[in-house]
Amino acid sequence: MNTTVVGRNVELTEAMKDRIRKVIDEVEKYNLGIVHSIVTVEKDKRDFFDVEIIMNIPEKGTAVVHFKDKDMYVALDKAKDKLEKLLRRYHDRKTDYKQKDRLEEIIVEESKDEIIEMPLDVEKTLSIDEAIEEYKNSGLYFMVFRDTHGEKRVIYRRKDGKLGLY
Repeated sequence: MNTTVVGRNVELTEAMKDRIRKVIDEVEKYNLGIVHSIVTVEKDKRDFFDVEIIMNIPEKGTAVVHFKDKDMYVALDKAKDKLEKLLRRYHDRKTDYKQKDRLEEIIVEESKDEIIEMPLDVEKTLSIDEAIEEYKNSGLYFMVFRDTHGEKRVIYRRKDGKLGLY
């Protein structure tokens, strides 16, 4: 990103320029692909500093903020706060739209039900106690078996954590 620092009616020291560059580096955390930024520090007749920050953002346009104060560093910090608020809003809108698109893709992918056939071993004759032990050791979601009376039974884990039996 190109950064231009301009001083009007004021001589910018290296400390001032470093502070301005630090502010610009801090707002780059929003990853908006800022192309160019111009920071103008102007001193008026009443010895007030007017700090104006202009940033060119692709897809968004130009973001402009300015703040006027007696102290240049205070004006710069207040302008940075305004700029961060503006960029954060844009960043949040941009990422929210991406999330919505991503969620729609996930929903579309999940709507495709795929059936996977698995072998069902119901030839085993087990007592209920044996079936419970085998179910706990197997890690299955449910288990189908024949009880000692020859009936098909299903054992499963209920939502409350207890075992259910059909």
